[in-house]
Amino acid sequence: MTAVIAVPEELNDRTFESVIDQVAQHPADARLIIDAHRTSFGTPYAFTALLCLAQSRMTKPVFTVPEIHSTASYWARCGFFRFAEDLYEIHGKVPTIRSHGESDVWLPITSITGSEDVHSVVGRIQERSEAILVNELKTDSRMIGRFAMTLSEACQNIVEHAGQGGWVMVQTYTWRSIGRRVVQIAVADAGVGFTASLAPSHARRFGDRWSDGRALEEAVVKGQSRFAEPGRGQGFTGIRRFLDHWDGKLTVRSGTARIAIIPSWERDAPQDVPKDVPLREGLSSFPGAQVQIIIPGKAA
Repeated sequence: MTAVIAVPEELNDRTFESVIDQVAQHPADARLIIDAHRTSFGTPYAFTALLCLAQSRMTKPVFTVPEIHSTASYWARCGFFRFAEDLYEIHGKVPTIRSHGESDVWLPITSITGSEDVHSVVGRIQERSEAILVNELKTDSRMIGRFAMTLSEACQNIVEHAGQGGWVMVQTYTWRSIGRRVVQIAVADAGVGFTASLAPSHARRFGDRWSDGRALEEAVVKGQSRFAEPGRGQGFTGIRRFLDHWDGKLTVRSGTARIAIIPSWERDAPQDVPKDVPLREGLSSFPGAQVQIIIPGKAA
């Protein structure tokens, strides 16, 4: 029997939870149709998470291309179909794109399987850092080096913890709810996740209290690592230090939990703007880890 998974019209890190909830109701070998034909908007987090979804299935799912041509074209510019064609059975017309040079797609979806991929991604980003960060987002030029290092640390998490490859995407766009330009980084994999990665070195001291939420707190909030050597696995400590200085936002989802480091511009946003919570547990299970970093430009 084939199950149809309805993809929301606007697909982001929050609305993607409805996709996970639907998928979780079916065994890994069930035939799924990921129906995105009515979807009109997607974020880097959503694109990379959709790839993780397909990678985690035992039976190749069907993916229905968005019916709005401009939406499908944007997904193509982002590089989504380049990887989806190997992971999904594609239904619908995939637009032909001559160039990935659109200004709003800073780094199209890029595969990360080893440290050499991380170095390549960081090198490509540094070529455009000054134009985007300083000229468009009006940030301090001192941010450029730390931004590249933050991106590197987020991608390195895939290499050291996932147990398999993953994807990264970087985009700039206007966030209308706060009236600011932002950079969004999404780094995702469908690997072992934080709980399994940290368990050998940390689970024993928590006993039956060890959980996905606890693992995220240890890694993201306390900067703990699965490595015994000093200085290893400190990526989230560096990412948080950078985001604290630039008032950025970090969210990490793994297994059945999601943790968020919430910046002042979200806490102070109008009441009708959705607010995150620091920790959510008891979510539908999803493999691997999905990281989202949002860096705001200066307020108008």
